[in-house]
Amino acid sequence: MPLALAALSRGRVAWADGDDVRLWSTLFVSVCVQALPFLVLGVVLSGIIAAFVSPELVQRVVPRRPFLAVPAAGVAGVALPGCECGSVPIAGSLIAAGTPPAAALTFLLAAPAINPVVLAATAVAFPNDPRMVAARLLASFVTAVAVGSWWARRGDSTLLASLRHAGHDGDGAARWARAVDAASRDLVHAGGWLVVGAMAAATIQLLVPRSVLDAVAGNEVLAVAALAVLAVLLSICSEADAFVMVGLPQFSLTSRLVFLVVGPVIDLKLIAMQSGILGRAFTVRFAPLCFAVAVLSAVVVGQVVL
Repeated sequence: MPLALAALSRGRVAWADGDDVRLWSTLFVSVCVQALPFLVLGVVLSGIIAAFVSPELVQRVVPRRPFLAVPAAGVAGVALPGCECGSVPIAGSLIAAGTPPAAALTFLLAAPAINPVVLAATAVAFPNDPRMVAARLLASFVTAVAVGSWWARRGDSTLLASLRHAGHDGDGAARWARAVDAASRDLVHAGGWLVVGAMAAATIQLLVPRSVLDAVAGNEVLAVAALAVLAVLLSICSEADAFVMVGLPQFSLTSRLVFLVVGPVIDLKLIAMQSGILGRAFTVRFAPLCFAVAVLSAVVVGQVVL
């Protein structure tokens, strides 16, 4: 409602037609437009999983032993050519359907980072640095598997206990109705959190001056830290983040790799969506873990590959 009032007041109120307001609205809309199609894809797949995938089927397909289930889920991330927005509701439905949480969380982290669309976009963005594609693939896969393995050993299963499967009785029409109902509820719920995250990301982008980035680019430690934090704040979808890094040539390839690895696993909109779908108590533990592991794996892989 406030956004609608602001749009209607343009031309009538002086501040509503200022350059900063136009820039903020452009950033806000761009994040939403980039994320919404993949969010819709994610909730549709999530609804189908909730209605048609039984816990028994999941238990037969997914290895029960974490040391097998976690890497298998990481490789399965290649199958979803979407961004991180769509992977969150899918991971929630997989957990509710009986998938081991560690495997579902590994899929959540791997899918937006190692799918063919993201890797192709990275190759196009860095035509003169083909090693960046391999480095991103390796660092992102290591991050997903490492976090999933840690969660399998030390994660608190009670944090995700509220995710319950809806059941599978009834004929095909009833199951499709259940799928539509689940998808619509997830879209409203996750979409609201997406809007909150996009508003926060647009505000941060408007307030962070480019001169600050230029000042820290010469120090590798500061560059890694700055781009890691910037990846969280900017909340750019994984299909577009590589093109943003092309515009910062003053930074080293390793520091830019950190940006590309951190962004798909933890940013403002992901924190908001994970809180809404998987719970706040879970996100408080999961988000810092993802950030630390992503930075570490990107730095190590960058030093070796780049």
